[in-house]
Amino acid sequence: MAAGALSRPFTTISSLSHSNTPTSRPPPPPPPPFLNFRTAHYHNLRYLKSLHLLDSRSTKFRSPDAVHSILTTVHFLKSKGFSDSDFPTLAFLCPQLFSPDFEPTDIAPVFDFLAADLSASIQESRGMILRCPRLLFSDVELCLRPTLRFLKQIGIENLNTPSNLKSHLLNTRVEKLRGKFRFLQELGFSHEEAAKVCRRMPAIFGYSVEENLRPKYEYLVNEMERDVEELKEFPHYFAFSLERRIAPRHLHLKQRNLRIPLHRMLLWSDQKFYTKWK
Repeated sequence: MAAGALSRPFTTISSLSHSNTPTSRPPPPPPPPFLNFRTAHYHNLRYLKSLHLLDSRSTKFRSPDAVHSILTTVHFLKSKGFSDSDFPTLAFLCPQLFSPDFEPTDIAPVFDFLAADLSASIQESRGMILRCPRLLFSDVELCLRPTLRFLKQIGIENLNTPSNLKSHLLNTRVEKLRGKFRFLQELGFSHEEAAKVCRRMPAIFGYSVEENLRPKYEYLVNEMERDVEELKEFPHYFAFSLERRIAPRHLHLKQRNLRIPLHRMLLWSDQKFYTKWK
């Protein structure tokens, strides 16, 4: 009996304790890295589409490298004061900004020029670029700096104030600006008189000499029989359409043997003009 009892397995306290304790489970393995990558890539695509930088119907520029390149440009522009709402405009007016081959460092000198040479704030620079994104692709030494120097020499001020006119003016080659200036001098304007016209009406730099300015001058002299002195008093004559305003009103007055100053002839509305000079 005792011998039989001794032959039974002897259960220790420690073995009982071990058998009653639940087995601890190891933590689950982390998800494969490619799942995290695919999730991040998906969110990046959605973000770029929300900015209208990717066409949802096209697979072009959707590779991870292309997306990363475009995001780099986006982050660079945002560091210069641009917001998400600005990107659709930039993409529409200047799509090459968001090409995968584009390098943001290529346009960094333009931001430096706007800040240092033009004394434009971050928001002023942003405003000018939104009005003329092609500014970003202008060469600072060959285009922007010579143009700014010329505009300052003739007395045009506040060029850092964002406007369509000033943004496109700054992005104009200085040779074109000088061509308009020389045209005024050829008509008989002195250097200071020509500079005064350009200060009063800088939009004159946007007019073609051969297609706009010269035909209007020749009509003034040959058809209207007026001289350049009247043009000096009212240079805004150049801003009016020859076909739709200048010629019809001149002919209307000529038929009535009337001659009035240029500013009264052109500034009045149609209703006021034709009511006054029936």
